[in-house]
This record gives sequence, structure tokens and C-alpha cells, in this order.
Amino acid sequence: MTYAGSCHCGAVTFEVEGDAPTTAMSCNCSHCRRKGLLLDFVPIDQFRVTAGEEVTSEWLFNKHNIEHRFCETCGCQPFATGTGPGGARMAAINLRCVPSIDLDTLTLKKIDGASF
Repeated sequence: MTYAGSCHCGAVTFEVEGDAPTTAMSCNCSHCRRKGLLLDFVPIDQFRVTAGEEVTSEWLFNKHNIEHRFCETCGCQPFATGTGPGGARMAAINLRCVPSIDLDTLTLKKIDGASF
């Protein structure tokens, strides 16, 4: 199974191999809180940018462990990449950018990122 998403203007698109998630991480760090991100982390080999990687910019903050990627045209952040706690490369999918996912059905895992 594969699910797909994009930035708001559609210039940046991606696919994730695997079943659509039923849970999402809701973090209260300054970045996630301001953007309203609902995230799911997947191994990097399950993630593929299908268009527009060249029109993304990167935002790093705090410990610089996550490369937040956003579209230079519409400003939307559809995904990020980084290294997980165990050292494996991961992709953080902004589930708000996946139209096939019903956000109201997700179980939210609250993360206290403000304390990291």
C-alpha cells in the first residue's frame, strides 16, 4: 500500500510505502506548535519525493537533528528528514498534507518537545 501527499500548491509531492497511519505525533515545540504539524515518522527507505525537491528549502533549529523541508512557493512543510534516536534515517510526514487521511480519526500522541 502507498499513500501520497503534497505541499499546498502541489509543486512538492511525495509517496510513502506502507499503510496509512492511525496515530500521529502532536508536538508542542515552538516549531510544530506554530505550524500545527501532525507527524508520522517512517524509515527513509519507505519515503520518496516524487516532484519538486529542487523547490524546497531547509529549516534547522535546536539540535539540528531534523531537516524541515518547505516549499519555496507556498511555504507549506509537507515533510522533514532526519536521524532518529537510534541513529536510523527517518522521514517525518506532515499528515495534514496527505488528503486521503481523515485527521479526525487519528489517535494523537502528545510529545513534550518544548522540554527537549
